[in-house]
Amino acid sequence: MSTVLENPRNHPANAPAWIVRPRTGLLLSAGVVIVIATSGCSTRAAGTSGSAGSSAPRTPLQELTRRSISDIPQIKKVVDSGIEQTQFTFEYDPSYAQLDYPNGDVPRERGVCADVIVRAFRSAGVDLQKEVHEDMSRHFGAYPDKWGARKPDSNIDHRRVPNLMTLFERRAKAVPISKKPSDYFPGDVVAWELDNHLLHIGLVTDAVAGSTQNYLVVHNIGAGAKIEDVLMRWKIIGHYRMWK
Repeated sequence: MSTVLENPRNHPANAPAWIVRPRTGLLLSAGVVIVIATSGCSTRAAGTSGSAGSSAPRTPLQELTRRSISDIPQIKKVVDSGIEQTQFTFEYDPSYAQLDYPNGDVPRERGVCADVIVRAFRSAGVDLQKEVHEDMSRHFGAYPDKWGARKPDSNIDHRRVPNLMTLFERRAKAVPISKKPSDYFPGDVVAWELDNHLLHIGLVTDAVAGSTQNYLVVHNIGAGAKIEDVLMRWKIIGHYRMWK
């Protein structure tokens, strides 16, 4: 069975072993992941307002057209989960919280942009909380020293964009950054530097709105999880692909 998507763009066919392809029986490996996340990505959290770094109006789900990604079950699970979050996550809340480990989470009605990514990938069996914590425990010095931490903290590390970017880059999941929307595919994780210099992250979906051919992004930038046409709105600083 082909991994080419049923849409006008050809999807890369070299899916990695940790993605289960139909008829192959390959299993998801907890040792391989990709994604992106952020801390402090909300313009509200930064105390700013206005157009710089703000999100566009919410796109009603009934106006979306979705394209087939059924050939790669894990990507479909990730994207479906991301879109589903727009129905129950309505708040941005970067507060520190004690979490279970593994599979710990804040209440699903709240969170930051990184939580959108973490929740989406858990639906496909990849726990980024665990992945980040284990890699930081073995290679703490390889991660950014931005918060004065002296050791890994499984309550917060996976909710910080620079840490997630470091994990993905260490796993060789980065792909070239492009200014062409057509170079981004469903399941890709994108990191931005906002106009206010905060970091932000989102998940590329299989949905489009109206006549545009651009895929929409699921993200939480201050008012809960939304699906919006914001891929090229800010400076892209990271592009990650799970099937690389």
